[in-house]
Amino acid sequence: MTNNSYHVPVLLDASIEALNLGDGGGNWMDATFGGGGHSRMIISNLNDEGHLFGFDQDPDAKKNSIEDSRFTLVEANFRYAKQFLNLNGVKSLDGILVDLGVSSHQFDTAERGFSLRMDGPLDMRMNHSSGRSASELIEDSTWEELMVVLRMYGEVNRPDKLASTIKAASDNSPIKTTNDLVKVLSKYAPTGKENKFYAQVFQALRIEVNDELGALRELLEQATLLLKPGGRLAIISYHSLEDRLVKHFMRSGNFEDKVEKDIKGQTLAPFSQVVRKAIVATPEEVLDNPRSRSARLRIAERTTYTPEAC
Repeated sequence: MTNNSYHVPVLLDASIEALNLGDGGGNWMDATFGGGGHSRMIISNLNDEGHLFGFDQDPDAKKNSIEDSRFTLVEANFRYAKQFLNLNGVKSLDGILVDLGVSSHQFDTAERGFSLRMDGPLDMRMNHSSGRSASELIEDSTWEELMVVLRMYGEVNRPDKLASTIKAASDNSPIKTTNDLVKVLSKYAPTGKENKFYAQVFQALRIEVNDELGALRELLEQATLLLKPGGRLAIISYHSLEDRLVKHFMRSGNFEDKVEKDIKGQTLAPFSQVVRKAIVATPEEVLDNPRSRSARLRIAERTTYTPEAC
């Protein structure tokens, strides 16, 4: 498996530039190693004193590992970054890169259950050896719990009615495959917007199964502790739920976006935004890699301010 077949890195040049690698020394982190495209570019800019830690919870990512003394692959979710780094004597980082997208490999492997294009087990776990699958989530949840998931993470119309229908169908006959779920959803799919509707439901289940937003919140909070002043945080998100969390935290240091100021009116926050607006893919990149269409890169730099809660 080549890294290109696994996943084409999105906003590659922009994200590497965002890290401000300088002379190539220091400690760096690729929180979502995947196919290793971003990591390989980072390493190519490091000197002998630089080191990159790549995190990925997907066992398949190990096949793309980089044989280089300046690289360490950590087979774990990025929410455990601080714990791992501290145990290995790494007290601070010069930069963190995060690409929150589902990899091409995961979408294109029917057994993972991420894609609408092929039938397969309704799994959706990033690490398919731990946690509940999407099928088990539906089976274990009440319709009210399912409604909350669809409303919060899928932002679908009438989540109550949709959840009730999915749960009733599951109680009658377990929903085991992606096609099983699509059949249940089909009568609610708006004409001409079927795929978008299905994608919203699949997104909601995937986010809940993997606790994606919970992990992102933990990483953002850890970045405050891990990054040294002047260190860069570069995050590529793909939907509004992720992007909103990232934007708020980078601007104010909290998820409610409550901006704190000192007596002189200066903003007190652990990060300052390097760019005000998110960077998006060029038309040329979108043409070459359609999955970059929804990508939004935000960049922030660690300030000297540390909230008391940290």
